[in-house]
Amino acid sequence: MVKTKSKEYCILAGGCFWCMAKPYYEYEGIERVYSGYTGGTEVNPKYEDVKAQLTSHKEAIKIEYDSNVISYDEILNIYFETIDPFDFGGQYIDRGDSYTCSIYYHDDQMLDLAKKYIEKIEKHYNKKVAVALEEEKYFYMAEEYHQDYALKNPREMEKELIESGRKK
Repeated sequence: MVKTKSKEYCILAGGCFWCMAKPYYEYEGIERVYSGYTGGTEVNPKYEDVKAQLTSHKEAIKIEYDSNVISYDEILNIYFETIDPFDFGGQYIDRGDSYTCSIYYHDDQMLDLAKKYIEKIEKHYNKKVAVALEEEKYFYMAEEYHQDYALKNPREMEKELIESGRKK
């Protein structure tokens, strides 16, 4: 029996979308990672406005993946390795609401898995996790120069990771 491709997607916010997207390029089953904005009410937000905290949106990534190859749970594992799950004020040098962490869900299974993951971390560290669970809202694609930034600009991306404090 041949497995048919099972295309899924998820949306995650955790600071700079360039930094969030980079780790996912390395995993089999990840078909595409988009940089964008979500969680707010403004239509067609722009990078400069989101970065300046002039919208209610967050920088986020939308990951399209084959669930026969990589599971949502594995994607969450990568996510939590990429962020500081206890920082309520943003991520690393990126500060403010538009850089805080959220997992956006579009069904009960995603919500349940994310809740369990957070509960496990909180129990292990005996600390409150700073990751909101939010019902998915419209995802606005970021400007083209933000798409696949790490792939297009590997030297600049490496510098960004070091300067931001994400990579030591």
